[in-house]
Amino acid sequence: MAEANWYVVHTYSGYENKVKANIEKTIENRHLEEEILEVRVPMEDVVEVKNGAKKTVQKKLFPGYVLINMIMNDDTWYVVRNTRGVTGFVGPGSKPVPLTEAEMKPLGIKTENVSVDFAEGDTIAVVAGVWKDTVGVVQRMDFGKQTATINVELFGRETPVEIGFAEVRKMS
Repeated sequence: MAEANWYVVHTYSGYENKVKANIEKTIENRHLEEEILEVRVPMEDVVEVKNGAKKTVQKKLFPGYVLINMIMNDDTWYVVRNTRGVTGFVGPGSKPVPLTEAEMKPLGIKTENVSVDFAEGDTIAVVAGVWKDTVGVVQRMDFGKQTATINVELFGRETPVEIGFAEVRKMS
């Protein structure tokens, strides 16, 4: 299977979140979850001073651009390229160029492959964080975000909780 890479998509300015929502809806409708893995609008916290009051707001890091982690093929290219608000991929002509490791590092995107000793369906124990000493069964794993989703009992009801790979260990 081809490897997923991060690509930059150019959008109409101000349409970044709408493009993200439209692509995510298309992924769901066409069942492309295995090919288009993540859509991001990079944001940064900025302190603004208005009328003498400091206020922290989120601003787009790259207005007019959306990042997409996907396996590039004809179908995924077509879906993204023909999303309303998208003007094209960043790259020469119609050939999108994936971001390099060096370009992705300042964006806070982890690319190193993490090897874990558990999989979906395994029982794991949480060894750190707010859910420490909780035991649960892995429902879903996200290697991009390096998290596992487990069900924990909260107020007498099963609730899905996302936990970082570093905070869990497999039960023997």
